[in-house]
Amino acid sequence: MDSPTHDLKGLFDQLGLDSSDKAIDDFIASHSPLADDKKLIDADFWTPQQSAFLKEQLREDADWARVVDELNLRMHQAH
Repeated sequence: MDSPTHDLKGLFDQLGLDSSDKAIDDFIASHSPLADDKKLIDADFWTPQQSAFLKEQLREDADWARVVDELNLRMHQAH
């Protein structure tokens, strides 16, 4: 059985955020770059529920972990 394939749009849907391409780009632009010593999951712009979801996905190496890592990378890059 294949693992589900998730993407940033789906992750933003899971987080209850606007998942249009423009909204994702705007979110990343307005919240990045994160400081090198700041973990994505600890950023202060997440609600407690969003932060808990992201932490759980990474801790359990769940299906969403790859996409959370992708967002983390994009959030730490300067634009």
